[in-house]
Amino acid sequence: MPILSEITLYPIKSCAGISLQEATLTVTGLMTAQIYDREWMVVDGAGVCLTQREHPRMALITPSLKGSTLELRAPGMLRLEIPLDLPDPDQAPTLTTQVWDDTVLAYDCDELSAEWFSKAIGVPCRLARFHAKAERAVSRTWTSGVAATTMFSDGYPMLVAGAASLDDLNDKLRHAGRDAIPMNRFRPNLVVAGIEAFEEDYVDTFQLGEALLKPVKPCSRCPMPSVDQATGEFGPDPLDLMQGYRAKPELDGALCFGMNSILVAGEGQQVRVGQEIVVTLAF
Repeated sequence: MPILSEITLYPIKSCAGISLQEATLTVTGLMTAQIYDREWMVVDGAGVCLTQREHPRMALITPSLKGSTLELRAPGMLRLEIPLDLPDPDQAPTLTTQVWDDTVLAYDCDELSAEWFSKAIGVPCRLARFHAKAERAVSRTWTSGVAATTMFSDGYPMLVAGAASLDDLNDKLRHAGRDAIPMNRFRPNLVVAGIEAFEEDYVDTFQLGEALLKPVKPCSRCPMPSVDQATGEFGPDPLDLMQGYRAKPELDGALCFGMNSILVAGEGQQVRVGQEIVVTLAF
């Protein structure tokens, strides 16, 4: 029986995630203890998102939940604590942010956090938080017209990957005389064990209790899987090897790993590691 083997929530876009034993499924992504997946984002002076693509050291910014705060640590830095309580949406300072082609209203976090992130990453930047009055719609091109929303993710609320898919890739890496890589290179929210390698590409729905999760688009991979999440440095890069068997014609030959997914039923459903999953294939 397929099971949910890993749950990871990423409070701040492109920073390290928090491994969880259970979480809540929402239409905008995973949620736990008052925080949502990709609820915060680091931006430059123009409000444009910063990511590990250009700033791999962001992988070393590690969040953890500490009571009513999100505690952040980074090498050589004193810890930073961010309050989890939402600001007053009518009085808190705001800024306009840009996530790829989307313009999103956000809270402007304070100068202390701006200084901390600027030092940790090495470039002037600020921390932004998704605004309570903002809504970021997912493109319906891949959802068959189904409405969905997300926060500061690249484009979809959740990313699902199969454990066997990574095993298959690592077998190929070892055969080529290279080291295996961990799943965190691909930064999925949910990992499913007990299905065949890349079977997630052909799934119609994953049912977890009353929740129904629908994969809608293969996740095309940028250079981020080449970032070692433990060192914040590039290399080794698995994408050259994936070129031979993970290029998707429907995405103009983009290399894909994992499936971008939306929640179509079961808002607020709790899921936990070890939970059985009913997998329905699309054919």
